[in-house]
Amino acid sequence: MDRFYKERFHVQQNLIGEIAPLMEVNKIIEKVREELRKIIPNAMEVCILLLDPDADKYTSPLQCALYEQPVNCQSCKRNRPAVQKAIQKKKAVVVSQSEPIRRKDNSLVAVGSEYAIPVFVEDRILAVISVVIQPLTKYTRRDFFLIRDFADILGNIILTARRQWEITQEKIRISRMLSHLSPFVPGSVRLMVDKNPELLTLEKERKEVSILFLDLEGYTSLTSSRPEVEVNAIIEKMFSSFVDPIHRSHGDINETAGDALMIIFKDHDAKTNAINAVKAAFEIMDRNRAFNMSLGSDMGAIDVNIGINSGSALVGMTRFKGLLDTRMTFTATGTVTNIAARLSDHAKKGDILVGEETQKMVNGLWPIYPLGAVLLKGIKEPVQVFSLLRSPGHETVVK
Repeated sequence: MDRFYKERFHVQQNLIGEIAPLMEVNKIIEKVREELRKIIPNAMEVCILLLDPDADKYTSPLQCALYEQPVNCQSCKRNRPAVQKAIQKKKAVVVSQSEPIRRKDNSLVAVGSEYAIPVFVEDRILAVISVVIQPLTKYTRRDFFLIRDFADILGNIILTARRQWEITQEKIRISRMLSHLSPFVPGSVRLMVDKNPELLTLEKERKEVSILFLDLEGYTSLTSSRPEVEVNAIIEKMFSSFVDPIHRSHGDINETAGDALMIIFKDHDAKTNAINAVKAAFEIMDRNRAFNMSLGSDMGAIDVNIGINSGSALVGMTRFKGLLDTRMTFTATGTVTNIAARLSDHAKKGDILVGEETQKMVNGLWPIYPLGAVLLKGIKEPVQVFSLLRSPGHETVVK
């Protein structure tokens, strides 16, 4: 027993050491899940289901490994008996005959027992940890203690993240009162100029970036059938819902033009920029689906089409001077930007299209479906195009 307690102590110390350098709650939660997978030998998957209704304000959904394509880990196990029993009984439960996982194509993945434990924060259940193990295997007493230890640590993480988010809400509210478009101004630009005004005079530099363009499908028909004031309110509300996911993924909103946004991912190495752009794209799609569900029955869905391209671009500060105001922003110019814009134009029915360089850097992290060489408007040579969402007639996944 003494050796067991020593192991628990060392596991906790190791986890604390792993998460200490991390600042973003998403990376911390992902690290908790990763470490749990390691220490539970028979684990097929560990899901951390946040029940806090405000969770999407300070974190992003994880991706469940039991599905053949990305599935929001916040919802994939929400209705499973083990999770529901843990919430109802307010204690850890084990379901020995756990139901198989049903994928979107109706195929089934056999799983063994499922253990679910609620995560308490100030006497409220804000999360549930769900651990699914291999069929015909069993949990050990050690497993139960270790999962409970992790639940305690996770509770403190969620509490800290939520409090930090609440502190910033008043600042955001005041900022938006000053200008209804303030969420779309790149915060990093303002901070850099405040600290280092001479940046305005520096030449642009060449950097490895990922550019994300999004535009709205159905915008034209919306403007022709609705008053302009109502359309502007709808679009502003939709775009505002995208701001948090973009900023969380380290993207800067460079331009807004009617029904389109340009976002630059430039602050990390090339691969990280590409990964961040794709993460933002998936979460934007989630937000778009939720927004469409909130629209009245008399209004059709407004789809978001996204194009992402990666490569070298000239990046730097640009100052636009007018009679009444001066606007500062970062711009990224070059072929990489042009192709990203054309990819979003080419996308249809809420698709995410990426160029070849982006595909190379995120391959293996998400399913990718090749669409072949496509001649894009304004681009002389055909471009290899890939979809991150399953498209009819394109079922092959890039290996």
